[in-house]
Order: sequence, then structure tokens, then C-alpha cells
Amino acid sequence: MRPLKILAFFAHPDDETMFLGGTLTYLAAQGAEVHYLCATRGEGGEMGDPPICERAELGLVREKELGCAIKALGGTSLAFLGFKDPEVGPEGELYPFSKDLAPVVRELSEFLDKIRPDVVLTHGPGGEYGHPGHIQAHQAVIEALGKQEYPPRVVYSPSWLSRETGEFTPAPGMLVDISPWVTKKIAAVTCHKSQHGLFLRNGAARAGRPVELVEMIRNQEALGRILPEGELAGDPLEEILRPIALALPATA
Repeated sequence: MRPLKILAFFAHPDDETMFLGGTLTYLAAQGAEVHYLCATRGEGGEMGDPPICERAELGLVREKELGCAIKALGGTSLAFLGFKDPEVGPEGELYPFSKDLAPVVRELSEFLDKIRPDVVLTHGPGGEYGHPGHIQAHQAVIEALGKQEYPPRVVYSPSWLSRETGEFTPAPGMLVDISPWVTKKIAAVTCHKSQHGLFLRNGAARAGRPVELVEMIRNQEALGRILPEGELAGDPLEEILRPIALALPATA
């Protein structure tokens, strides 16, 4: 029986770790092939606080950081699409990484044809916290899958822990205990050195006080199925995650 083949497709380096690093580590530990595809090299992101490189060097720096993180998570391979991450706007405005969705769909379709994954993990329709690049990555997945002769069996996205409510959003379909793999996730977070200032500012805003990186890594991650909709017998991701699944919180 061949191993489960998973494609983790995200817009920027660090998305894979911050959203689903513990889950991805667990999947690799269970023998799954976890292939990573990143739409950009994060060229428009932060350069560190204080800066660790010049703007022109950031793409290469973050490519190496992502390689370090994937090694910590036990990934099988890493590839990039040919898109450049735009710089954050003067008022903190975020942008998609391509003016046109068609070339993203084309490149992603070619990669899907080559990998033929059983499972795709990617951004959700709302971009977790509304990031246009995340939303564009999600849209590209949905369009590309319509062109596949051998589509994946399931597509999942992470549920993001909201700063405002302290709850996962959107409401997850699965909640998993990643506590045995937290140290691997912390190692992967540590690899993304150029983004530590951003991580710590976001963590402090959530906690209302200064925080350390390790405080930001929780013992739970959450996911929701995007495709197919409705009930599905024999969901391959649900089956492999069942040993670490937790009861979902009751909803009002």
C-alpha cells in the first residue's frame, strides 16, 4: 500500500508552520509524503526586527528559512510557483501575489498533474484573517481542481485562532492534539527568523503583554474540509488524524 500523498500549498513561507505545523509533522511521522508548494518566496514581508537582510535579499533568505522549517516538520519536498510577494502597503494594506488568477491556476495545475496528491491542505476561502494572497491561493486551488484528471480525494484548510474572539474561525470540522509534536513546530517557527518580530507583535497584541515565541505555540490545531462538501465515507485525512482528534467544542 503506497503512502498517503499530501500537498501543502500556501501563499508565503511561514504559513505552513503557523497554521498547521504540528499536524504536518504528525502526518509525516505516520509515513505520509508531505510535499510543500509555496506561491511566493515572501519577498514583500518583514526583514526582521532588527533587519537581518536587505529587501533585495529577502526572497532568498525566506526560501532558506522555509527549507529549514520543512526539514524540521519532516517534509518530503519543496517547490515554488513563479510569483513575487508584493510589499505591504503604507497603511498595512495587503495584496494578492498575482494581478490575474489564470497564471496561478496554470502553474498550480501543472504541479498537481505531476504530484497527484490524495489530500490538499491550503488556505480557506476567507484567507484565515482576510489576507488577499491567501484568498487568491484558495481560489487557484478550486479552479485548478476543476481541470484535473486525477483530483485529490479531499481538500482541507486551517481554522485560524481569532485574536478578537479567542476561538477558531471558521468553525473547524476537526480539532487535533499536537502536543507530542510541539517541539518540532517550535523548531520550524524558529527557522522563520525574519518574521519573528511580526510573530511577537501579533502575539503581544493577542495576549495584551509581551510574549515569547514558545508561548504562541498552542497544543491544538484545527481544520475544516473544503471539498467535497457534505458527508464523505472513507475520508483519508480524517482517518489518519483520528488518533489525535479531540472533541469539538459545543456550539450555542
